Amino acid sequence: MKAYLERFLIYIDSTHTGSKYTKDAYKRDVEEFISFLQTEEISDLNDVDRIVVMNYISKLREKKGVDGGTIKNSSIARKLSVLRSFYKYLNEYVGIQNNPFLYFKSPKQHRKIPEFLFYDEMDTFLSSINLQKDVGVRDRALFEIMYACGLRVSEATNLKLCDIDFQGQIIKILGKGKKERIVPFYDVAKEMLLKYIHEIRPKWLKDKKHDFVFVNQRGDQLTSRGIQFRMQEACKNCDLHIHIHPHMFRHSFATHLLDNGADLRVVQELLGHSSLSTTQIYTHVTQERLKKVYEKAHPRSNE
Repeated sequence: MKAYLERFLIYIDSTHTGSKYTKDAYKRDVEEFISFLQTEEISDLNDVDRIVVMNYISKLREKKGVDGGTIKNSSIARKLSVLRSFYKYLNEYVGIQNNPFLYFKSPKQHRKIPEFLFYDEMDTFLSSINLQKDVGVRDRALFEIMYACGLRVSEATNLKLCDIDFQGQIIKILGKGKKERIVPFYDVAKEMLLKYIHEIRPKWLKDKKHDFVFVNQRGDQLTSRGIQFRMQEACKNCDLHIHIHPHMFRHSFATHLLDNGADLRVVQELLGHSSLSTTQIYTHVTQERLKKVYEKAHPRSNE
């Protein structure tokens, strides 16, 4: 079974553009299921049926989550999705006939309203970065382009010089599922990118040769964790007093576009969403904001 898992992970690595952490999550979820099968004395993946899966889900529901409570529906849904994909791979490439996970729908999940920054908060954050320091120039260019184009953190780390068209002010992004999209960027982002690429990047790169746009001071490709750390450091220099994480820039990008009249389908294309329903979560953000403003401002709303 573990040999099948290794082959599955190689397959995932070759067909997906997700981060190393995505692959690690796939590995953990399948290993957890294999461990369960071993406790049940099941040694053949062909022997897994609906009853076995039901027992596995029951075991999952008995587990404690990171907060000490029961495991969340979203976590169970992710595990079932991974195992469904694992069995689909086994069906297509190994010759196993059944996929017992097809019988099970993922638990309904409460869709959280995405966290985002208001425009003045975003402006405060970006303006607080110290451009007198080389690392500040790099950080400002990085955060500007993440906000300008709604980049996922993995897309920012993998951005290459050849992906940027400065004359047309557009970047080419290879997103999830190797789906390509083209997104424009505004003048300030262009200005900061050019300053960083011409003045800072060559200084750090020295004799190293690669095409990644964002590098650390050793000239190596900046990692997702590196971006998260730099964002937290930048937070210390502004007065927002809120926890900021990289995906908030993508959420803010979508929310601000919709707030200013952008068509939902255009935002869907800019984000690289396959389904319009995924993009529609951002309309809930604007609706919630409108409701709060209404309740605060209308004289009869609190009567």
